[in-house]
Amino acid sequence: MLKFFSRAEQRNDRFGLRTDGPSIERAVEEAVNWLCRAQDHARSQDGGVARHFSLLTGWSTSYPEATGYIIPSILAYARLRQNQALRQRARTMLDWLVSLQHPDGSFQGGLVDSEPVVPVAFNTGQILLGLACGVREFGEEYRSAMCRAADWLVDVQDPDGSWRTHSSPFAAPGPKAYHTHVAWGLLEAARIEEKKPYAHAALANVRWALGLQHENGWFDKCCLSDDSRPLTHTLGYALRGAIEAYRFAENATVLEACRKTADGLLRAVRADGFLPGRLRSDWSGAVSWACLTGSLQIAHCWLLLFEHTGDVRYQQAACAANRYVRQTMNIDGPPEIKGGITGSFPVGGEYCRSEYLNWAAKFFIDSNLLEIASRDRHLCQPS
Repeated sequence: MLKFFSRAEQRNDRFGLRTDGPSIERAVEEAVNWLCRAQDHARSQDGGVARHFSLLTGWSTSYPEATGYIIPSILAYARLRQNQALRQRARTMLDWLVSLQHPDGSFQGGLVDSEPVVPVAFNTGQILLGLACGVREFGEEYRSAMCRAADWLVDVQDPDGSWRTHSSPFAAPGPKAYHTHVAWGLLEAARIEEKKPYAHAALANVRWALGLQHENGWFDKCCLSDDSRPLTHTLGYALRGAIEAYRFAENATVLEACRKTADGLLRAVRADGFLPGRLRSDWSGAVSWACLTGSLQIAHCWLLLFEHTGDVRYQQAACAANRYVRQTMNIDGPPEIKGGITGSFPVGGEYCRSEYLNWAAKFFIDSNLLEIASRDRHLCQPS
């Protein structure tokens, strides 16, 4: 059966994008439903969300890192639809994550059953986003776990603001510009614990990362494996963390830096919303496939910047990129792929080949919900 799915999806991709893609509201609902199935069918059956569904091997075990930042997306949609069942799903994810927390406050990298089991700064920061959201939504029971994770990140941070130790064993070693996404987790904790040093540590990391930025907005040290041709996924992480630092501190210099990167990305996107999955330092495309996760993250960043600047180029590019990804979604297929988002388009592209990813669905929900909100405020045209 899996081989049939794989052949069918590869055959469909050869025909290009679906011209009859779902409406934006329907697409978001389908992505939420897919994430629910990923939670229910994770091979580890523990309350976490499966990392992926593979057209070759089926459902994976749960993925702590992405489960962490899926929580805010699920809770946002639960509030929008007044859906208590979804709210309970988020709570189940939180309880599972708390059960995995190391005594020092950190969290492991990789899948729940990956080895080695070692503390990783990036993964801890992503789970921190979920824990902070859990405190806001459910109250005190998640505050201790949130503070212990944030305290650990502050404790292991280098004096210049980077995180050189506790790198992921599943990525190239060394500090990363995209650790600004860890800084964002600390900023969310700082909004709850204002007297803790979390904001200071977060903003120090963003200053360090901006020191890696070129005049054209390009970031050095911004990929899992190939800094000369980083994924749009990791560039999206770096940009979002910097934007959140601006939203927290309202520093005009940080906003200017964000716009440099956002403007560079505008040079890379086609009118139909296609964004090459890897980019070179002059913002030219390095590959012929799209990293759909990165496209969605960058679309979300463009929409956030549009709200702060009023620059319609960001709005237009974001809506085009979101529409492109919606046209890749299968809403008529079997439940394992219905409403899911593949790592690459075409599905045989390099990034997470033949896999439907839980974090791709998460960023799809986030970016399209923001587009809906912008449209309802008459900022975006219907698409």
